Amino acid sequence: MSIVAMDLTRHVNTFGRYLREKYGEKVHKISVNAAFTCPNRDGTKGIGGCSFCNNASFSPASTKAGDITQQIQEAKKTVSERTGAKKFIAYFQSYSNTYGELDQLKAYYDEALADPAVIGLAVGTRPDCVPDPVLSLLASYQDQGYEVWLELGLQSCFDNTLERINRGHGFGDYADAVNRARALGLKICTHLIMGLPGEKPSDTLTSFKKVIDLGIDAAKIHPLHIVKGTQLAREWKQGQVKELTMEEYTDNLARIIRMAPKGLLFHRLTGSGERQYLLSPDWVMKKWDVLGMLYNKLEAQA
Repeated sequence: MSIVAMDLTRHVNTFGRYLREKYGEKVHKISVNAAFTCPNRDGTKGIGGCSFCNNASFSPASTKAGDITQQIQEAKKTVSERTGAKKFIAYFQSYSNTYGELDQLKAYYDEALADPAVIGLAVGTRPDCVPDPVLSLLASYQDQGYEVWLELGLQSCFDNTLERINRGHGFGDYADAVNRARALGLKICTHLIMGLPGEKPSDTLTSFKKVIDLGIDAAKIHPLHIVKGTQLAREWKQGQVKELTMEEYTDNLARIIRMAPKGLLFHRLTGSGERQYLLSPDWVMKKWDVLGMLYNKLEAQA
């Protein structure tokens, strides 16, 4: 099936469509790297990070830590030439982007929003790194009319899985963060990974149901990537990690989409990462094949 013929918005409430309808034009997220770390790397809770995490494999290769204004200017030029977008959301993506002193966080966010073409923030972080003052800061930008998204990396609702992948937090931390963010009216996007060690693909449906029962606005679903330089890669080489197939992924993703509340947005339906780091599975690099298989399944079940 051609890309032109495949219209996933027939079945999926996509983030791109939401932004276009709200703002009347294309709005594009651009990644910003403010050189954050996380408590699972700096020794506060652990070192080495999550077992699946080599952040370079998930962040755009073009995004290097440094001057935020310069990053935004360069990204705007590149994205505008490719997509025609004139409005942008600054996506603080790498590591835990609320993990720092409040004054420093505000300085970073303010610098991104100083560009008149930047209409909002998407802030990726861990659920154990969002104290009330940080949530209040993010809510203050929303109160000023900016598009603000708190992106919480949960990955799984199962505490035994979170322990196995060395997350350093449990589902209770996530539930607490969601409840406090919702009390301030913040929009929440939750990240889940399908195919984690010890889980069946269908277990992600359980995680999804638990997060929508708590109340979220959007989800990002991602197939497990086994990438170089991680503990997970070492386990995979020893035959301890079962690889997720594209059939399994799209089967269960279609089920997730069908069970989603009507107003729930999907910020992402798959992910490809960086080829130079990927060990397995190879199919995650074939984004349009994945989306095409998903589309066919949704069409067949319509």
